[in-house]
Amino acid sequence: MTTMGDAPGRKAPEREIDVSFEFFPPKTDKGRANLEETLTRLDRFDPLYYSITYGAGGSTREPTRALVDRVLARTGREVAQHLTCVGASRAEIDAQAKELWEAGIRKIVALRGDSPEGGRYEPRPDGYAFAADLVEGLKRVADFDIAVAAYPEVHPEALNEASDLDNLKRKLDAGATTAITQYVFDTDVVLRFVERARAAGIDAPIVPGIMPVSHFGRLKRFSDNCGASIPGWLAAMFDGLDDDPETRDMVAAAVATEQCRRLAEAGITEFHIYTLNKAQPSAAICRALGLRERAAPARAA
Repeated sequence: MTTMGDAPGRKAPEREIDVSFEFFPPKTDKGRANLEETLTRLDRFDPLYYSITYGAGGSTREPTRALVDRVLARTGREVAQHLTCVGASRAEIDAQAKELWEAGIRKIVALRGDSPEGGRYEPRPDGYAFAADLVEGLKRVADFDIAVAAYPEVHPEALNEASDLDNLKRKLDAGATTAITQYVFDTDVVLRFVERARAAGIDAPIVPGIMPVSHFGRLKRFSDNCGASIPGWLAAMFDGLDDDPETRDMVAAAVATEQCRRLAEAGITEFHIYTLNKAQPSAAICRALGLRERAAPARAA
């Protein structure tokens, strides 16, 4: 758990829940303006850090870095940049990592990544082949705090549960310190995964990824590609809400809050929220979990 000081020399009460927020680089002026509003709102919940995603094949390399710098300048909080094996050679990734370190970025989310063309992943001959290799390479560059991905429902390309856990162990043994899970809506699956990981000797923090459902149709398409299952009860809850964003956000926040509460009862008290650059569902989740929201600065008259 994390303690936050309200004033110099004064210690605030420990928080029962800690959160981090994930953003993606927006492509339009409207999207950028929306993200600015989202960042302003969510920063008032004092997150542990922000993470910024990296497009398929490194397609958002420059926008990702620009957003990392922007969020760091705006908030002064720790910002983690995603890095993937695809789209760059080892030398290019090493150079990028050195730039991040020199800019004060100490946290990275290291991922294998997927081919931008779709289809089966093929490592570049001159690149890092898999996430464990990337982690090892990044640790040679500097002593980054590295988070990696974990898959409670098993990565779609893994042979089985055991081989998937072995891969997670390789990433952690290579120098990663934390695992963030793919979103899973069946909380029992997450809890069983944590039990299996502990039984396999994995003692690093496992942080559940929490997905507030922004648009069910899009979620379904994305989930089909990444192997995440959609329970029937969840589909029923969002049936008919595609054109009702206000109600959809309320339902999304309620579903995610209930999942976090169940996980907290089991002793898991840190969550990584995939915000989809939207403030309202994530803010509602934080509020429902009891996180205090700092007051907005007073506007000049």
